[in-house]
Amino acid sequence: MLTLDDFDFDLPPELIAQHPAAERTASRLLHVDGEALFDRQFADLPQWLKAGDLLVFNDTKVIKARLFGQKESGGQIEVMIERIVDRRNAVAQIRASKSPKPGSRIVLENAFSLRVVGRTGAQAEFFALELEGDGDLYALTEEHGRLPLPPYISHAAEVEDETRYQTVYARHTGAVAAPTAGLHFDEAMLNTLREQGVELAWLTLHVGAGTFQPVRVHNVAEHRMHSERFDIPQATVDAVARTRARGGRVIAVGTTSLRALEAAAQSGELRCGPAETDIFITPGHRFRVVDRLITNFHLPKSTLLMLVSAFAGCATIRAAYRHAVAQRYRFFSYGDAMLLERDDHAV
Repeated sequence: MLTLDDFDFDLPPELIAQHPAAERTASRLLHVDGEALFDRQFADLPQWLKAGDLLVFNDTKVIKARLFGQKESGGQIEVMIERIVDRRNAVAQIRASKSPKPGSRIVLENAFSLRVVGRTGAQAEFFALELEGDGDLYALTEEHGRLPLPPYISHAAEVEDETRYQTVYARHTGAVAAPTAGLHFDEAMLNTLREQGVELAWLTLHVGAGTFQPVRVHNVAEHRMHSERFDIPQATVDAVARTRARGGRVIAVGTTSLRALEAAAQSGELRCGPAETDIFITPGHRFRVVDRLITNFHLPKSTLLMLVSAFAGCATIRAAYRHAVAQRYRFFSYGDAMLLERDDHAV
């Protein structure tokens, strides 16, 4: 039985990156190949890829999902949107001294009001909200909201974050957290990769606020994942098939890209189209699509640490994280990156 303690490690607080590197590609890169660990620079990533390989990116775009306001009673609230369902409806977390009741009204940023429809989510952890009056939630959040930086970043969103907490290829609006492995790529590197014969493909998975929800059960098998929306174009399915045919490697840029690909291939065949997934990838999972993974360093006891442990092996990841701490790598969203090789015999 796997427990939370199997995915714990000591992290000095000063290693949690509070700001991005000076340039997108200026981070370090830890290449993990079984027991072999190589300290690299992210700018040198093209050296470790070859013509015929395929990189799959998540092109979601982060919305300004953090808003402040008042309940009808006058009490102050903070709203963190989990997802915008459509132009009039959203699902959100609400922080308040007392939770708002179904049917009540909240006013956000002194600009627009929402009606609380009720509770939703696997543990009723979210509120269903409906816009009152005219307007469009996508436009209203963009105009009045704040960028939702992760809870371990201590500063409020600044001008720098407006660009650096988005990937350069962000296209489809809907995420409330960035697919952070992609933050290391700039246009120059993407062009370099294309020129050397590395194929690039895209999918969209809208990262939810649930990605920061802690695992609250000791027995990992009892945890239930939050659900996330994704969409894989036929062009990406075709690119994976071409890569397989030519003997190239499928490389997921980020855990979100990996989750979408593996969720869409659970039947044994990679399928295109929109879907939702609550796939929980833990050691013992059989990977069907992804051969290598580019990712950042993840939080102790997190589902993402469990995912990379499933991909590369628990012992391998423990050793890699010990090395990263000793070598003073920068952790989490604005931190350094890893290049992981898949271990099909991982334990």
